[in-house]
Amino acid sequence: MNKTILLNNRPNGKPQESDFKFTNEDTPEVTSGEVLLKTRYVSVDPYMRGRMSDADSYVEPFQLQKPINSGIIAEVIESKNDSFSKGDFVSGMLDWKEYQTNNGNELLKVDADKAPLSAYLGILGMTGLTAYFGLTKIGNPQKGETIVVSGAAGAVGTIVGQIGKILSCRVVGIAGTDEKGEMLKSKFGFDAAINYNTTEDMTKAIADAAPNGVDVYYDNVGGTISDSVHANINRFGRIVVCGAISLYNSTSIPTGPRVEPFLIKKSVLMQGFIIGNYADKFPEGMDKLSQWLKAEKLNFSETIVEGFDNIPNAFLDLFEGKNKGKMIVKV
Repeated sequence: MNKTILLNNRPNGKPQESDFKFTNEDTPEVTSGEVLLKTRYVSVDPYMRGRMSDADSYVEPFQLQKPINSGIIAEVIESKNDSFSKGDFVSGMLDWKEYQTNNGNELLKVDADKAPLSAYLGILGMTGLTAYFGLTKIGNPQKGETIVVSGAAGAVGTIVGQIGKILSCRVVGIAGTDEKGEMLKSKFGFDAAINYNTTEDMTKAIADAAPNGVDVYYDNVGGTISDSVHANINRFGRIVVCGAISLYNSTSIPTGPRVEPFLIKKSVLMQGFIIGNYADKFPEGMDKLSQWLKAEKLNFSETIVEGFDNIPNAFLDLFEGKNKGKMIVKV
């Protein structure tokens, strides 16, 4: 049978296992122009929490009692499409199913000989492109400037920090454990790391780690951590708003310091974005990331969970900070 994972309920606050439902269906037959795909790797990402709510956003919400989808690497098991052959590996936004058919229009072939297949969901996929375009196009870091990255031990954060170092900047990472902080410095070359769970005064800790102030803040978390970074921002600083995982499960509108006074006083740019804004520039980003990876200027970290049945739990673990780098499920 063909296992499928559906959205069973819309979460109120933090998602639960009961918000997902497993079903079995027949493996589909391939018709002319289609390929039959077997899921090999599944990406789980914090932004998917927003799609579980029935709210207007930049992407349509998941539908109740319908399959959830995300970035997936799949193997072509059977092909009646001239563009694909049996044994090809492809990436695309696909359903959480063990097997599915596809017309191939939005599939991209990936080469297992050039990089591990899972890398095409991370550093050579949307994760890497998000880090590259957010930092370089909005953050616009200059040599010698200081970059602070929140959620720094996550998939995007680790890549942002490394690009910052390639561009000759001082990079400070904010993460949730001392172990993650040491990983940021030893594996990814960050200059300093702050454990927000054990730091009593985040504003002072950021000031100490960034003695010349913060020129670029790459924000993956929002909330009180970002308030502390904002207090250290330099004149003409740039704030890249990529994510707000600390707020995704809030059931009410949070309040906090108002940003307008310091934005005006220090002439700060604060801009949110989604990766689709840069779709026409994806070849540029892929070329840069591939060059840096080949030159061993980029390293990457993955947390790989085994088994199709563990996809929901891997997603839930994101909100507990259990991942180091990209969270991926190997099927």
